[in-house]
Amino acid sequence: MQKSYPEVRAVIAKLITDKPVKKTPYQVKGVFMKQYPDEEIVPMLDGRYRERFLYPRVQVKILNEQIYVVGIGEGVEPVLELAKQFNFLDFGNITFQVLDVDLEESNNRFKPINRLIRYRFITPWVALNQTTGSRYRFLNNAERVIFLNRLLGQNIVFLAREMGLDLEERVYTKTSLTSLFPRPVDENNWGAFYGEFRTNFILPNYLGIGNGITRGYGTIYGLFNPDMFHFDENALQSDAPKADVEEISEDDFELESVRVEEVPKPRKRSIRKTGSTKRVLSEEFEVEEGSQPPFSAPKRKSEKSGTELPEDEELDDKFNREEYHRKQHNI
Repeated sequence: MQKSYPEVRAVIAKLITDKPVKKTPYQVKGVFMKQYPDEEIVPMLDGRYRERFLYPRVQVKILNEQIYVVGIGEGVEPVLELAKQFNFLDFGNITFQVLDVDLEESNNRFKPINRLIRYRFITPWVALNQTTGSRYRFLNNAERVIFLNRLLGQNIVFLAREMGLDLEERVYTKTSLTSLFPRPVDENNWGAFYGEFRTNFILPNYLGIGNGITRGYGTIYGLFNPDMFHFDENALQSDAPKADVEEISEDDFELESVRVEEVPKPRKRSIRKTGSTKRVLSEEFEVEEGSQPPFSAPKRKSEKSGTELPEDEELDDKFNREEYHRKQHNI
């Protein structure tokens, strides 16, 4: 019998504006904080809840020059409340009239299943930070595939833990990327990839995976029709096309699995600042470290007690504050 997991709510608010939005997620969040300072969503955008949530519960995306606000778990109600308030967005140099808000809610789109389903990264997946990028550079192509599959699986385990799921199943992943050579992103020496992946986990659309989630990176979209899936306690029944749903085969050399107990829990890291110490939370996972590559001993537990935020990513907390938006984007 398949284990029963708690339902995780998710919501997507798509803003229909009178003109294309050519702004960054940070600029949009800055306007939200300025125009709606008393709304419950603001602490989820300005960094005040980063002590409380490792994974951001509210995420802002700019996709096809449209604004998407995604809420998961504790972020759902704040997004729904803010959606009622939208009338216009004033960026100073330009104002957008909000003509309508399309809402899509789901209650059962976050759980492991017994088949592989297909997703696409619709914004770059920033898989590599300075630490993982240094290790990745010395791997051959076959090892790189295993490395990235393992890294993706650990990210999914992290998300499940954050949403209160006590996983028993392995998480399987199989990436299909356009290139194994990462593209540099931002000033952080991050490495990004484009393409698709398969996993045995239902994930809500437009969630972010990897580094730079608050910047809109790692946004996923499921290439299957969730309405075709029917859950019961025994199995997942699906009428979806075979190209989008795949059986799990232990003989598939492209498929990597991650045991939940192998994945270290991320830890907070202190940041030295003038006169004070501030704690910032990681948005990503590093794979296990040791004398051997992480993929060569899949059953060995991590030698690390957790993962740390790379130095440059520590700035993310500052980036989320309204003062930073005003300074950088002239809001």
